Amino acid sequence: MKILVTGGCGYKGSVLVPKLLALGHFVEVYDNQWFGNYLRPHHALRVYKHDIRDIQSIGFADAVVHLAGIANDPCGELDAKLTWEVNVYATMGLAEAAVKAGVKQFIFASSASVYGLKDNKPVVETDSLAPVSDYNRTKQVAERVLLSYSDKMKIQIVRPATVCGYSPRMRLDTMVNMLTVQALTKGEITAHCGEHGVNLMRPNIHIEDITEVYIWMLDHPELTGAYNAGFENISAMDTATMIAEEVEAKITITKVKDKRSYAVDSSKLLKTGFKPCKSVRDAIFEISAQHDIGALKPEERMLNLAWTRSQGLVANK
Repeated sequence: MKILVTGGCGYKGSVLVPKLLALGHFVEVYDNQWFGNYLRPHHALRVYKHDIRDIQSIGFADAVVHLAGIANDPCGELDAKLTWEVNVYATMGLAEAAVKAGVKQFIFASSASVYGLKDNKPVVETDSLAPVSDYNRTKQVAERVLLSYSDKMKIQIVRPATVCGYSPRMRLDTMVNMLTVQALTKGEITAHCGEHGVNLMRPNIHIEDITEVYIWMLDHPELTGAYNAGFENISAMDTATMIAEEVEAKITITKVKDKRSYAVDSSKLLKTGFKPCKSVRDAIFEISAQHDIGALKPEERMLNLAWTRSQGLVANK
């Protein structure tokens, strides 16, 4: 199968693309490479340094896995106009190009954050969407745009929880990854709670599992519509405690204005036969192991917000 992966040089793409190649697929990657390119050369891989906003046409492909986008709430707020251009308008343009190229299957990496604040009640796919940030809203609108193409190709929407675990293109601004590296480098974990002492909840999924979800969707084009993908709903405090069990560190609690606290139910995905194989604790252990052998050295490019600001990649506001 020939698969086009947008954002294939990113955190998830750097794990997904080698898996697709190992399975015998031919892969084309489109990525602006803001954070570099960690993909190794392969005879069945073509990598194009390209902004998805400029994609007018694409060559033949059996399927598209659309990972590219301005990621997370803080980055989305840096330049709202750019976030809408990339996450929505470019997605529509890509869908149009895919239809013209005869693509039969389109997998979209949305976000579990589209549900908004639900008082930590695990949300299911039929619950209302009430996004609270530009990033969340662009994901919601992009979903609706793509669903309008359902009569032209198979549309599969994956709503991932917060991803954790090691990737060659590492991110240290997601909760498990961030707190684990704090413990490793500072001997102290700063766990956040709400202004009124509320313990902030986050759904989590290991990077090995989310990439396997995309492969599962590729193998099962009949699974159309939206699917949650998150298997461990854990509070910031419980996450910190789990890390401290693996890495010796003290825990400090700080109050923040962040109101984002939510949980997801992924029963719909599990009922299709998909089985997760990795856990948050696995992610903690693997990150620690990479750090111990010197393969993980924290740097600014691993922090999306800091890197986009320092490099002038978006309008600083």
